[in-house]
Amino acid sequence: QVQVVESGGGLVQAGGSLRLSCAVSGSIFRINYMGWYRQAPGKQREWVATITRGGNTNYADSVKGRFTISRDNAKNTGYLQMNSLKPEDTAVYYCNANSNRRDYWGQGTQVTVSS
Repeated sequence: QVQVVESGGGLVQAGGSLRLSCAVSGSIFRINYMGWYRQAPGKQREWVATITRGGNTNYADSVKGRFTISRDNAKNTGYLQMNSLKPEDTAVYYCNANSNRRDYWGQGTQVTVSS
């Protein structure tokens, strides 16, 4: 069984920073892609960023230049450094880990940015 656990969310003022973590554990062989998604109230879940095992990254235009995705393959852990946060970044943030063509999701961590 594979577990994906996000942490690091919270309440922050606009312009502030947060660092999210995503720990993957259990019977997982090799994580290929790790990604972050978010879902704001009343909206569909949207993609935020992805990182490959080799470290190649991609970002949604809305977060490019403000967010940085990274990972530690030895620890099966991913990170999302979020700077210059805006109220519109408020959402539940979910981590996704892809292995052997299967997607594993965490329960999410709430990020609230006050104006």
